[in-house]
Amino acid sequence: MKSLLTAAAVAVGLITASAASAQNVGIATSNPGSLFHNIGTAVANAANANGLNTTIQPATSPNQFIPFLNQGGIEFGVANLQEVNYAITGEAWWNGNQNPNLRVVAHLQPLVEAIFVRADSGIMKVSDLKGQPMTDGYTAQNTILPQLSAFYATAGMTRDDVEKVSVASVVAGADAFMAGDTVGFIFAHGAGKVREADAAVGGLRALTVEDDSEAALAAAREHWPTAFFTTLKAGSMPGVLEDGVYIAFPQVIFTHAGVPDDQVYAMAKAMYEQAAVMGETFPPMRAFRPENMKGDPGIAEYHPGALKFFEEVGLN
Repeated sequence: MKSLLTAAAVAVGLITASAASAQNVGIATSNPGSLFHNIGTAVANAANANGLNTTIQPATSPNQFIPFLNQGGIEFGVANLQEVNYAITGEAWWNGNQNPNLRVVAHLQPLVEAIFVRADSGIMKVSDLKGQPMTDGYTAQNTILPQLSAFYATAGMTRDDVEKVSVASVVAGADAFMAGDTVGFIFAHGAGKVREADAAVGGLRALTVEDDSEAALAAAREHWPTAFFTTLKAGSMPGVLEDGVYIAFPQVIFTHAGVPDDQVYAMAKAMYEQAAVMGETFPPMRAFRPENMKGDPGIAEYHPGALKFFEEVGLN
């Protein structure tokens, strides 16, 4: 009942915001401090720079706002591609509840993730977390447990190898870490909350993938099918103390099948033409490459408005 009330509250908030700005298009994002909130803000700024009147509407996580978007309650959203695919088919935590009206607008830069610990903790690798108190549960953000399991799998571990401390979301997990309740937390590189935690504890260490073999990647993909490995250079992000390998996966801007073609076309065009604005708003988006906007959507379909723009600029 609590989760239903929470979802209803999110929907009411989004409906109220949409009614108050009927001439705008909205982008649903996660909470302030999250990566998707930062990205949504950057995309909105790019859209506004191109003349598309755009506002962001935060919710706790995509698994809360996706059904609302599927019903046409808001025009756009930010999520990772695997979650959109699961939402369409009703797999995993969607428990058979399908969201067939979702359509992809464009791929963003990959989301790169890590488990963060204090730099002075003595924890140097994922397997050092065994028996330690770690964030878990993620009751309002269903994508995180399988992503956490994917990270543990690269070290031959499961969630049962740590002492589980239940939190609602990644933002709440970072707060629990800063309060001293856990030795680590999972978050996306580049998010504002990671920078906050880095400053709060006097420095973070981002734990790298312990084993970057094909077998380890296969083990990670058992939990998160679109996962892949990528390398970050020392100093490129808070907590990246040496060159290392991390888990990454595709993330997208998506929409509803009923959103007018011209609005989706305008959003795709704005992202393509205003990449510099997105990078200025949120520096990690400097990794966004307009030429990669039309990536593999998995089982999802692209919106016709996006396909029209891609055809015009030669993205096939």
